[in-house]
Amino acid sequence: MEIYLVRHTETVCEKGICYGQSDVDLAEPFDLIFENIVSQLPAEAIIFSSPLKRCVVLAEYIQKNITTILFEKEECLMEMNFGDWEMKNWNEIPPEQLNPWMEDFVNVKVSNGESFVELHKRVGDFLSDQISKKTTNPIIIIAHAGVIRSVLCHHTSLPLKDAFNNKVDFGQVIKIEF
Repeated sequence: MEIYLVRHTETVCEKGICYGQSDVDLAEPFDLIFENIVSQLPAEAIIFSSPLKRCVVLAEYIQKNITTILFEKEECLMEMNFGDWEMKNWNEIPPEQLNPWMEDFVNVKVSNGESFVELHKRVGDFLSDQISKKTTNPIIIIAHAGVIRSVLCHHTSLPLKDAFNNKVDFGQVIKIEF
């Protein structure tokens, strides 16, 4: 099964802002970047997207430019929930909260948010569900860096602590075979 992992393009958030599940807009203009993304995708596919608008805007553009067999918004594809840290500058997060997470982001849960292992479980449940359907159609997943890193860890058996070894740029398309 071909899976195309697509990260949304840049957002309006300034650098250094933590915006996991906050619903922020995309930085404009993005049409040329969207065209480039579509040029890397199959002509026909099943599309799954995070419901956050920075992914949905891209997903809807893709949907208009390829033959779409199915298009679904999936909450399990949302970025990591950073809880109390959402929309704060990383430098403003108290060190007594940030440092333990930085030392073990895999297992340490953000206050009123989640840990990376929790994100990884929901992404894994989604993948298991889709792979069990044994479709021959390519799948396009429009999501976030954390979700894409999680999928790549599932795919390659890379330990979660090494997830950031997977570089995932804004607007990047990564094709994998599951």
